[in-house]
Amino acid sequence: QPVGADAFVEFRVLGKGGFGEVCACQRRATGKMYANKRLNKKRLKKRKGYEAALVEKRILARVHSRFIVSLACAFQTKTDLCLVMTIMNGGDLRFHIYNVDEENPGFPEPRTVFYTAQILLGLEHLHQHRIVYR
Repeated sequence: QPVGADAFVEFRVLGKGGFGEVCACQRRATGKMYANKRLNKKRLKKRKGYEAALVEKRILARVHSRFIVSLACAFQTKTDLCLVMTIMNGGDLRFHIYNVDEENPGFPEPRTVFYTAQILLGLEHLHQHRIVYR
């Protein structure tokens, strides 16, 4: 069934990128939380990013792994292309790398092994679907 921007309530910005931003959002009908990646159409056109955005949408719709975000739905507004994805609590790995304890920089080895295993399992899932991540 068709889904649009009115189906969601947006909350805080989770991150920003070259083409737009990712916001936490909640589906009005179910109360379930998602991440909404809003890609600005003008920026996509100016930087020739339309094809990459469509490829990202197709890949997210195809993969289903605990270690890769999944596409819940996609829609467009007058100004943005929106990819609504599963939200990953805890933020991205870069946040944790840059916000480590100054007195004890880096991760302890068991934590490093844990994150590395998750990344490898995600990459393995992509490769099983013949997808190579940049």
